[in-house]
Amino acid sequence: MTPASQAARSPEIAAPLPAPQPDHALHAPRPGATALLIQDLRELFKVKVVGLVLVTGWGGYYLGSMQSGISSLQRGLIDTLMGIGLVSAGAGALNQALERTTDALMTRTADRPLASGRVSLRTGILAGLGAIGLGAFWLLTHTNLLTVALALITAFLYVAIYTPLKRVTSLATFIGAFPGAMGPLLGWAAARPRIEWPAVALFAILFVWQFPHFMSIAWLYRDDYRKAGIRMLPVVQPDGWSTVVEALFYAVLMIPVSLIPWKLGMAGPTYAIIATLLGLVYLAYTIRFAGILRARSEMESRMLARDLLKVSVLYLPLLFTTLMICARG
Repeated sequence: MTPASQAARSPEIAAPLPAPQPDHALHAPRPGATALLIQDLRELFKVKVVGLVLVTGWGGYYLGSMQSGISSLQRGLIDTLMGIGLVSAGAGALNQALERTTDALMTRTADRPLASGRVSLRTGILAGLGAIGLGAFWLLTHTNLLTVALALITAFLYVAIYTPLKRVTSLATFIGAFPGAMGPLLGWAAARPRIEWPAVALFAILFVWQFPHFMSIAWLYRDDYRKAGIRMLPVVQPDGWSTVVEALFYAVLMIPVSLIPWKLGMAGPTYAIIATLLGLVYLAYTIRFAGILRARSEMESRMLARDLLKVSVLYLPLLFTTLMICARG
């Protein structure tokens, strides 16, 4: 018998007791607790989505300021983006509060703070309402009533209309594209307190851009959406034809829509050339995405969807950056 087994069998030989710990050590946070809290806040407030809203809101503010002869580097830009960001973050938290049960059924969202139970429903709702209220107050104080109204309408459409409709009809994607395209319109309204055709053009660009982007996500995670009962187009019509047709239709439409700012005199021919080239690349990857109809494996199908998703995420900031650089006052 080995010494270790003898120690295990003998009642006289006991393992040494652990040294007593001071009271504060018993209540010390687990290693990584702060990092986990930060990560939960990032997920709860959908920081990546908010970032996209802020980029497009910045573009709208910058272009609207140019029309007014106002420098976009004024403090008004920071105040506008802060208010828009808070309202957008609050809407994201309320969206997760409503979708906590369906999020828990999907692999890609099961670890979200509300779905996993790390954040309570009460906390999520209070955080969402608080962020929206603070953002609206901030916009009211630093911008104008039109911007506040548009921000609150955006949050309402996203939370109260789009979110519950996702389990009812695939048309929810079309409806969700409206609040999803409001970023530049909010920025423009903050710089120039009225809705004008150039602002509508920016809204149209973002509205049309979303569909190939959404279709790639919907196809990539269609099994997750099916399990959760979310009626995305690839779930309702799983053969993929409708998904491809819708993505292609809007990718083709993206080219003329992206040229509207040029036609309105917001930018010169350099913008028109670059926008056309970017639109052709976006269309080419959408055509390539149509390969999901004849993909030989699930891996190939997912690769095509993921490539379109990556290109869509690059296309939008490149287009807006080009428009801002080439803009005419």
